[in-house]
Amino acid sequence: MILPIVAYGDPVLKKKATDITKDYPKLKELIANMYETMYGSFGVGLAAPQIGLSIRMFIVDATPFADDEEVMSKAESDFLKSFKHTFINPVILEESGDEWAFNEGCLSIPDVREDVFRKPNIKVEYFDEDFNKQTMTLDGLAARVFQHEYDHIEGILFTDHLSALKKRLIKGKLTNISKGKINVDYRMKFPLMKKKR
Repeated sequence: MILPIVAYGDPVLKKKATDITKDYPKLKELIANMYETMYGSFGVGLAAPQIGLSIRMFIVDATPFADDEEVMSKAESDFLKSFKHTFINPVILEESGDEWAFNEGCLSIPDVREDVFRKPNIKVEYFDEDFNKQTMTLDGLAARVFQHEYDHIEGILFTDHLSALKKRLIKGKLTNISKGKINVDYRMKFPLMKKKR
């Protein structure tokens, strides 16, 4: 089932999410719905807060990036081809390398894209959808996609990483998004949209 994506301005997007246990109600169904929602909106990642649930879970499928010209090596391209995972209660154990910029967007903030600086190498620990504990080392675009989604469960949006000037420049756009004054081709819930009488 395709769920509506929560738009910028909703308090759930600014809240630090909570861990879940393996008996979380209808977990498999929720994960399936999240994948369907992500694919239905042409995203490469979706965090639970973006569908209104303040829990520490997100999904990624970075396979579309495998053919991106930004991908530096065949090894990275091959890795991205299979980088489809469900991350439950993830933790970033290590971050390293020199920060690099990449143009990011977000399903909760349609039509806004800005360069965000992030570390290129991370080591993470998480539970998969069967609640098995996993450790993974990520770099390049895979690390970035993970960090972007991880920010969501920390109550951080990519726009929070921007300079004060950049934030001022996009303020009007962000206000319009929260009011639903935007054309978007997937289901969304707008926090400040005026109810039709």
